[in-house]
Amino acid sequence: MGLSDWLAIMGAIGGSSTLTWLITFWANRKTNARKEDATADSMEDENERKQVAWLEERIAQRDTKIDALYVEMRQEQKAHIETIYKLHEVELKLKDAEMRRCDVPRCTNRLPPSDY
Repeated sequence: MGLSDWLAIMGAIGGSSTLTWLITFWANRKTNARKEDATADSMEDENERKQVAWLEERIAQRDTKIDALYVEMRQEQKAHIETIYKLHEVELKLKDAEMRRCDVPRCTNRLPPSDY
């Protein structure tokens, strides 16, 4: 196959623009590969940024929910402790009444005997 055959094939395919495209493609193949790699890396980085942002948002939502649960738990604990204090106060009054009880029959007007 000679040069004239190659030129005939090139002319049939697209002429000088095909030859120009082939030369440009051959000369810039490494640059184009780097550009494609950079584009792919950029897309991967953007995807990772979106995932990180989504995860940070989820963590913030969970932190808010946990804080609300802690507030509710502390309120319940406070109410429980107040109830315990009231019950202890009533229990102390009962013990005090037992200590001051008068064991003498029919002593309605007497002060109960106590040492304190």
